[in-house]
Amino acid sequence: MQVVVFEDTRVSELKPLVNLKPVYGLYTGFRTLQEKLEHSIKGHVKLTYHLRRYLAPYYAEQHPAFLINTVEDAELLLVNGRLICHEAVARIIIEGAIEPGKAYMQGDDLLFARIHRGLLTNNAGMMPNLIDTSCLASELVTENVSGFRIITNLWDVIAYHPDEILRDAETLALGRFEGKIHPSASIINPSNIYVGPGAVVCAGAVIDADEGFISIGDSAIVDPQAVLMQNVFLAPRSRVKTGANLYSNVSVGIESKIGGEVEDSIIEPYANKQHDGFLGHSYISSWCNLGAGTNTSDLKNNYSTINLRLNGRDEITALQFLGLLMGDHSKSSINSMFNTGTVVGTSANVFGGGFPPKEVFSFSWGGNGGFEHYEIEKAVETASKVMERRHVDMSSAYESMFRFVAAIEASGRIFI
Repeated sequence: MQVVVFEDTRVSELKPLVNLKPVYGLYTGFRTLQEKLEHSIKGHVKLTYHLRRYLAPYYAEQHPAFLINTVEDAELLLVNGRLICHEAVARIIIEGAIEPGKAYMQGDDLLFARIHRGLLTNNAGMMPNLIDTSCLASELVTENVSGFRIITNLWDVIAYHPDEILRDAETLALGRFEGKIHPSASIINPSNIYVGPGAVVCAGAVIDADEGFISIGDSAIVDPQAVLMQNVFLAPRSRVKTGANLYSNVSVGIESKIGGEVEDSIIEPYANKQHDGFLGHSYISSWCNLGAGTNTSDLKNNYSTINLRLNGRDEITALQFLGLLMGDHSKSSINSMFNTGTVVGTSANVFGGGFPPKEVFSFSWGGNGGFEHYEIEKAVETASKVMERRHVDMSSAYESMFRFVAAIEASGRIFI
């Protein structure tokens, strides 16, 4: 039986964060959904990955050993790629603990289904671009289940983050110090701290694990007088700049640079927020750059719940704390300000005084005085330069994916 981790039609509701990655590439805690899944099943089962066709060439380039968008067996176990893998998810996958012709539903979400390949593929043997799970469920015997975590809304990555970073931390080798720590650095509760090989903790830094864990990955750098406390994960080769304050559930991806004050936030790999400014309850995607003095609001003055604006519609989050959700390759200029619950698309450039709108379209350029279309050739040129500065070449597969998103996101947009 082939296990297929799939993308369904609800993925479109998670744009812009999934414009340049499959849904299981989203982070909550300090691992992606894919990493959580692979860590939990520990190689007991070979996974096949299904994703949108325009993403597949670059994804295959990054994961050459993976079977992608291919059905080999007659019998399939489908696993929703939006699932956050916990023990129960891993057990179902490893044991194949679901009867043929049956699906597990949680509300409107199809979590698992065991089917014959004929229900999924066309006459040419191809899977659909996105799986319509409501249509598929109508062909199966369904059982309602509960207690599973699944990313349904754009803001769920932040809502689940405090719990998920603690759950991910259960696998860390805390209490080990393999890097270089300056004698003047303050190390508090070392049993809850990990410092990886090649990591450097500079003079006057405070690593305080009295109320949580601190993990400093291989070759990561904590500059002088930076403060880390209350659950902080630094991925390998990341850097915390001088005088920064990171606290209360902060995850920093590979090669990212972080400064200023950061709280309850997820920073993907290769992002740059190395200057002063507050970032709270926010999700910053790869290749983003926040200019010096950029600040986000994550709490309304009247303490009420926060709404997002998505595709021109207000969405109620029921969250009291929510800051900025920013897609890949987007940027803010010096002293930018973002209101609570602001969504910035892919490859947007935000500048100018005052607050921009709470929804900034992908491939747009401007501020609160209005936006214009970000011409694709200029966007590609800038993105390529940004990647090159981190010694990453923009491959033809990545460029094609980038251009595809630009074309789709620009269609029907009117900039004013």
